[in-house]
Amino acid sequence: MAAASRERNRLNEDRVRKATNALLKWKKKKSLLSNSNGGDDEEEGEESDDFIYLSITLKKVPPRNLTLAPHRILLRHPLLSQDYSSLNICLIVDGKRITAESAQKILVGQGIPYVKQVLKLSKVKSDYNSFESKRNLYDSFDVFLADRRVVDLLPKVLGRVFYKKRKKIPVAVELGGGGGWKEEIERACKSSLLCLSSGSCSAVRVGRNAMKAEEIVENVFDAVDGVAGIVPKKWGGIKCLHLKFCDSLALPLYAEE
Repeated sequence: MAAASRERNRLNEDRVRKATNALLKWKKKKSLLSNSNGGDDEEEGEESDDFIYLSITLKKVPPRNLTLAPHRILLRHPLLSQDYSSLNICLIVDGKRITAESAQKILVGQGIPYVKQVLKLSKVKSDYNSFESKRNLYDSFDVFLADRRVVDLLPKVLGRVFYKKRKKIPVAVELGGGGGWKEEIERACKSSLLCLSSGSCSAVRVGRNAMKAEEIVENVFDAVDGVAGIVPKKWGGIKCLHLKFCDSLALPLYAEE
């Protein structure tokens, strides 16, 4: 715990709070201006994005094995609803070790009604093979979860509809044959995904415009702890950290001295 505390002290809490408040103030002003102009300030066809991102610059390009799959980072405050019953979740299973039918029985037995549909991998391949069908699937659910054993196969199956903007990449869950699904699924719903790029810069979502500033600040610290635990050399591999909306300036949080 003492070591973890020392590492967290590298990030100045007051700086994080000031950056968060500045971004929320900027977003509110931008929204008011856009509304007064009838939305003309928004680019035509631009998909709305109210997420706040922690931008990470590493000293070196990460090894390839760390870029192959997203890394789950647990946050104190979920980026979606804290009321899981309001979420619309789709779970993808392998269909062999865990069938759609057996998964449904476990979900009912453990009281997990917010998983609205279970799809086996072969059905995703056969029923959602066109761009339009993948887009319809993407739009039908708030969150996608997938048995860890099929996660590596999904980029090829689901394609750029899911992976280009990285907003609904299926979150890996460790599904045993019996209990523990509820806790695992709820942890997944409170997690953000770090997709390390093949370059030195990556980003992870840490907040939304509608969240309280203090919740975002706490999520930033959680995310930084998570990132430092994944990248090579931990904090020693991080060059700098910034906070931003996708369309805002990046505000500095940390730079190696």
